[in-house]
Amino acid sequence: MTTAYTGRFAPSPTGPLHAGSLVAALASWLDARAHGGRWLVRIEDVDGPRCVPGADQIILGQLADCGLLPDEPPQWQSRRVAPYQSALDRLLASGHAYPCSCSRKDIEQAITASGAKRPRHGERVYPGTCRHGLSGTAARAWRFLAEGSNTVHWVDRCLGPQQQDVAREVGDFVLRRADAQWAYQLAVVVDDADQGVTDIVRGEDLADNTARQILLQRALGLPTPNYLHTPLVLAGDGQKLSKQNGAQALNTRHPLACLQAAGQVLGLPAAQLTAQDLRGWLSQAVEAWRGQTQAMRPGA
Repeated sequence: MTTAYTGRFAPSPTGPLHAGSLVAALASWLDARAHGGRWLVRIEDVDGPRCVPGADQIILGQLADCGLLPDEPPQWQSRRVAPYQSALDRLLASGHAYPCSCSRKDIEQAITASGAKRPRHGERVYPGTCRHGLSGTAARAWRFLAEGSNTVHWVDRCLGPQQQDVAREVGDFVLRRADAQWAYQLAVVVDDADQGVTDIVRGEDLADNTARQILLQRALGLPTPNYLHTPLVLAGDGQKLSKQNGAQALNTRHPLACLQAAGQVLGLPAAQLTAQDLRGWLSQAVEAWRGQTQAMRPGA
């Protein structure tokens, strides 16, 4: 096994895996195996209030039932406070981050006063109130200074060329929240770099985070991985299947059936996946994925 490729699956333990999360897990595992690389599991429990006690162990058990075993012991974000603080300190020292005293109400009032219109389901773009100091108020959160950054361009292995003007579409985003919780954007960038992740395979719902993460990587002098965003599993109402809209926990008593359903979402050809045992199916799936994505990875 070569270490030139390192992939990861990084679930949040807000509940057990469901059919949609297995699609992302399987895709990341297949991509690592197809490239002869390492596959890691990281429990993203940095947002403590949303985590369900015991869900992490349920998730690890579901993955094991499906034959998706990491090459190293899993990592928990909640045990990694020091690296996040170090990264924030570096961003503050370099002028890429600043403290913010604004509440949600303050931000809404500033947006309204400016006359800016917020899309009904769009991002609340921070108006930059605290960019030049707190004016005697206490810091509540810390933000990344996106203002002045260029439009971020990248090529997604599945979605193709992408771009986002983070300053205009997102604004100065939070790195550490007012409740002292570390923001997903900072934690994931630090963890991916520390674990040597070269390729990120995840659901398409997370594609919008990519530009923010690339800005952080650049500001911290970290490498930018390759990205591949997979199709989403949709609920009956056409919305993304999620724990928030009542997605059922994955029943892994019949793991082969679960994997076959996930493979269909990923477009794996059923005619090539004829094995009726777990190990044989996964082996065939790796070959099918290799053929399907051979030209996707830059430099492959």
